[in-house]
Order: sequence, then structure tokens, then C-alpha cells
Amino acid sequence: MQTAQMLKSMFLTLFLLGFGISPAKAASGALFDGRTALSVDPTALWSQIQPGTVLVIGEEHNQAPHQAIQLQVIKKAQELGFMTSVGMEFFEYPGQMFVDPWRQGKISEQDFLKNVGWGGFPFAGYRPQVLAPRWGLEFVLALNAPRSLTGKISKTGLESLSPQEQSLLPPQFEIGNDRYFQRFQEAVGHLPNADAAKRYFTAQSLWDDTMAWQAARFMSEHPEQVLVVIVGEFHVQYGGGLPDRLRARGLKNILTLSQVSFDGLSELEQKAALQPDATDGPRADFIWATRP
Repeated sequence: MQTAQMLKSMFLTLFLLGFGISPAKAASGALFDGRTALSVDPTALWSQIQPGTVLVIGEEHNQAPHQAIQLQVIKKAQELGFMTSVGMEFFEYPGQMFVDPWRQGKISEQDFLKNVGWGGFPFAGYRPQVLAPRWGLEFVLALNAPRSLTGKISKTGLESLSPQEQSLLPPQFEIGNDRYFQRFQEAVGHLPNADAAKRYFTAQSLWDDTMAWQAARFMSEHPEQVLVVIVGEFHVQYGGGLPDRLRARGLKNILTLSQVSFDGLSELEQKAALQPDATDGPRADFIWATRP
């Protein structure tokens, strides 16, 4: 058993080095069933993946352990024989025209990042995930709404959009449900007034619904694919955000993977982070708990 574990550890180290992730930054931790909060073998997750699956992975942005898990999931799905594409929250969908030329080496990374409006986090942590899909078989999708839209909505409301801006909205756009709104208010804290809360939540909902719209379009054209969607944690948790909108747009085979950091948490706090909420139910289908 010890020898097998050593070999497994050596393989993981070589695998991570091959993608530019240092072993010190690689994820350690365990996978849990979101319904029972019990530790499970990763095969419990792999066994539920099939052609047509949309696997939504949440992350605390710019966290190396979370990025390492994303890459491991993508590569594992490919190893299992699935054509596996990747959807990125960080790319606005009108910028799709720049994704493939960069992946083909036709434009520089600097020009690519400028054209897609990358900012805030070092791209190095996400480069391997974007390069993982195999050219000619798999795809990288720019999923999100233009920041110009969400920024304007959060300041002056949905009604302030021009006809041209409205044309960029997803068809039959809907804001999130009431419970999602309540959790959103709790998460963002104090806002000036109820109108401001509504505007900011409408912008949040536009992120979710645009990503769902783009994912649904892709899966309707490529039902043989597995789509791994990388988004911020709040979009995944308790299903009220992106998973809810994916189902509303007709997708049925959805898996959610939430990532929780145990760093600095007591044993009691760790257990609480895994337990289903009394109102909202499981945090996700599966929870990956990373340890320092």
C-alpha cells in the first residue's frame, strides 16, 4: 500500500510539473459528497461524467490549489475518453473571436489578454486550463457577459441599456430566484438602498444567465462533449446561480463541484462548511476541501 501511494504521489508531482504548477502549490485535501458531507473516493465523481455533462467547478479566485484541481478534473475527463471542453467565466463571450487564434499561436498572449480584457489575476494560474483542450477535438468557450453591460446595470439599472446593449443580453433573460437574492445580499453586505441591491443583483444574474446561455448553445451543437465550466464559488453554491440557469435553459446533466479551503478553520468550522444548509440544501454535488 505504501509503495502504491508513493508511486501515486510521484506521478502527481510529475504531472503538475509538466503543466507548470509547483508541487508546493498543488491541491491537497479530500473529496466529499455534498449531500452527506462524507468523504468519498474520486471515482464517485468520475462515474457520473458522461457525454453531455456540464461540470461546474467553483473556485476562490487566484488560489493555486483550486486551479490545480480544475486542471486535474479536465485531464481526468480526457483520460476517461471524453472530449472535454472548457468554459471560462473570465472571458466575455464577444471575445470568443480571439480565443482560437491565441491557442493556435496566431496572436501573442499579450494581444490576446488585451483583446479579451483580462485583468485582476495573473493569467499564469489559468493558462494550463485554457490550453488543456486538444485542438481540433475540444474547445475553449468565452462565457460571460460584457463588463460594460454589468457595470452599467449595477450603476443605472437594466432600463438604462441602449437598444444595441440590449441586443447583447441573453434571450429571455431572467434574474435569479428570491433565495439567491437573499444570499447575495448577505454576501455583499451593506448596500445604500433596496434599489442598489436590485441593480447589483441584476448584474450578478446577468453573469449567470449569459454563461448558461452560451453553455446551452454549445452543448446543443456538441452533445458528445463534456463541458467543464470554471467560475467563482458563489455562482455554484447551493445551485441558485449558474446551475439554476443552466437547468432553466434546458440542460439536464449538470454536476457541481464546490471548493472549500480549510486553511485557518477549526475542526468544527470545517465540518460546518461541508454540511448541507437547512434552507438551501447541499452546497454542491461534490465538495473538494483543500488543506494548507
